[in-house]
Amino acid sequence: MRQGLQLKISQQLTMTPQLQQAIRLLQLSTLDLRQEMIEQLYSNPLLEIDEDIPEAASAQDSERPTSETNQVAEAERNSEQNPEYEWNDEIPKDLPVDANWDDVYSPPSAAASSGGEVNLEQVYQITESFQGHLEWQLNLTPFSDRDREIASAFIDSIDSSGFIAAELSDITAHIQYDDIEDQLHEDELVAVLHRLQQFDPPGVFARSISECLTIQLNQLAPETDHLQSAKHLVSDFLQDIASMDNARLAKKTGLDRDELQGALQLVRSLNPRPGEALSSNDVEYIVPDAYVEKIKGRWRVKLNDSNMPRLRINDSYSSLIKRSDSSDQNQFLKDNLAEARWFLRSIESRNETLMRVAMTIVDLQRGFLDHGPVAMKPMVLSDIATKLELHESTISRVTTSKYLATPLGIFELKYFFSSHVSTAGGGECSSTAVCAILKEMIGAEQPAKPLSDSKLTSLLEQQGIQVARRTVAKYRESLGIPSSSQRKRF
Repeated sequence: MRQGLQLKISQQLTMTPQLQQAIRLLQLSTLDLRQEMIEQLYSNPLLEIDEDIPEAASAQDSERPTSETNQVAEAERNSEQNPEYEWNDEIPKDLPVDANWDDVYSPPSAAASSGGEVNLEQVYQITESFQGHLEWQLNLTPFSDRDREIASAFIDSIDSSGFIAAELSDITAHIQYDDIEDQLHEDELVAVLHRLQQFDPPGVFARSISECLTIQLNQLAPETDHLQSAKHLVSDFLQDIASMDNARLAKKTGLDRDELQGALQLVRSLNPRPGEALSSNDVEYIVPDAYVEKIKGRWRVKLNDSNMPRLRINDSYSSLIKRSDSSDQNQFLKDNLAEARWFLRSIESRNETLMRVAMTIVDLQRGFLDHGPVAMKPMVLSDIATKLELHESTISRVTTSKYLATPLGIFELKYFFSSHVSTAGGGECSSTAVCAILKEMIGAEQPAKPLSDSKLTSLLEQQGIQVARRTVAKYRESLGIPSSSQRKRF
């Protein structure tokens, strides 16, 4: 075989670092982009915050929340009417050794700030966790050293809902004593558990839902109406309560209609997961990336840049760069200047693309903004990509984790994309609109005669929407609506 050299021309897409950065910024949410900008500000000396902004003090005063303004006004009124609210900011320079701090510096009294009731949120803020709240009560309860060790093991094994899922002997298996006679017994563990079941919130340390509800019922006053019937239902007919078949439940229990309804109402007022009220789940707040509002009869889109730091190139450092200088310091400034320019250009490109996509979505879904979800049009990624002459992957990155604030609420941009179903006239209807119509139909039904999936299918066909019964069932389940048998009431 003869060897030789030849030229070949080909094209290929190369992901440069600048292109990778632009794609990464494009799919970041508002909060993530803010964090990225702050990191770049700290790491790149050529970037600085643009200080040429109108006075921030007046803007902050004008944007102060109404609740905060009311609280300040209320504090001022209280200070004028009640001398207990006066705060002494002046402290004498020379204080006696035996001086009482309250005599010199008097804060507002605790009785004036609290209404005499225990605030669980304040208790939770002090204890910081559900287990900490239980340990705080354990320290206030008289226990022997042996029982306190058992109680601490039970607190460590409790789940977020407030239940004990494992066996008591398995939880305390690590507690061992040298003397065989001093080993833990089952009745001792149960006795400690019963004392812990009196802790707050009511129903904690239960081993089943039935026991949890029974604990809460036992803590009610004996003269509570329908109390004995509710205990009977919880202990023996808990599964029948979940089936929602009240006629069958009345026949099995032998209770009349009024007594059964009162007992069921009492049971449904209980909390089957008492620990969730003090769970440590952090709440994630949604910051919209864009706003849409109607101005002079037309829908206008505006990007949300209120929480974004305004960055610019530092003129002082950029003026130190010399073109002919090849020193390490000069090269360092050159590299950071190029990186800063690419970063600012990528942010501008991201905002421009997000603005174009949001404006196109609003233009195609004006019916949704005017009339609600029932007027949602079917739309897919290719519709936006074709109109803006962009790739579908770009549209997918832009609409991921991006939110639009509308007069109807805050929605993710992907919410406006939905599949379609056929209509009798040959047109199309979006699945979001079908779900909204189903929700209205079920909301207007008679509680004693709920609409079945077959009946809902026929009602949709009367409106010209052709869907199968299994499709109706799928949409109903996606809305979190139970079946007709479970929705039935007396």
